[in-house]
Amino acid sequence: MKFAFNTWAYSSFPVWVPAYPLAEVIERISRIGYDGIEIGAAAPHAFPDYLGPARRKEIRSLLEGNGLALASMLPAPGGGPGFNVASPMVEERMAAIDQYRKVADLCADLGGSTLLYVAGWQIFGTSRQQAWDWSRSALEEIADHAAARGVTVVIEPTAADSNLVDSCDDALMLMREVAKPNIKLMFDTYHVLYRREISSDYVRRMGANLHHVHLADVNRAAPSDVGKADYRAIVADLKELDFSGYLTMEIGFDRRDVEPDRLARQALEYMRSLL
Repeated sequence: MKFAFNTWAYSSFPVWVPAYPLAEVIERISRIGYDGIEIGAAAPHAFPDYLGPARRKEIRSLLEGNGLALASMLPAPGGGPGFNVASPMVEERMAAIDQYRKVADLCADLGGSTLLYVAGWQIFGTSRQQAWDWSRSALEEIADHAAARGVTVVIEPTAADSNLVDSCDDALMLMREVAKPNIKLMFDTYHVLYRREISSDYVRRMGANLHHVHLADVNRAAPSDVGKADYRAIVADLKELDFSGYLTMEIGFDRRDVEPDRLARQALEYMRSLL
């Protein structure tokens, strides 16, 4: 198992501060001792349209020079463009698919091979089945493009933020319906806790298809023994599964009053102690 830290706490999604340049974030996360970094595809760090070939080479060199792997990349849905793959607006769906393609390309250009898929959200007046069908169709296109770049797309149940792929069952169903070899699964303990479910059950149910994990407690707090999730059980089941992917801390980004370095250190020290 390897450890990564998500950049949201150092950037401007969904709040605007604190915000640091990506080069500064790479250096800090490396210095703290992480194996990898999960980069959100948003300004000021990695919005694809803002990064030309030279800048991409520069970022990849920074990662390599600091001994950090690009664990994964994830989109930034919402905001002005929406980027909802289940939107009733065909223009928005097309823009969202195009954005995912761009993020897949950026991921590959920076040396990564994992792209997170947020399946969108059902808009009032649209049936769940129709929203599901649009999301499934989008995923098919995105996965084909990602495969050509050597990128695996992982479906994330996002119960606290959306209303379409809420659960382990939903993620498994979508993966099986699309049935492409570069589509796998992930889960985030924060969303599992929102559903009042047990995170280690997700490890066992996703099994060999589990490719990536987000760790965060309630209120996006760092993992700890005083948190709600049973991280010891998660690690034990991941060991039994022989999981070799990244455990990524996606914490502290939902508020301004956060010390990202401190959270990053606390989370890494605690999770390493469990190994």
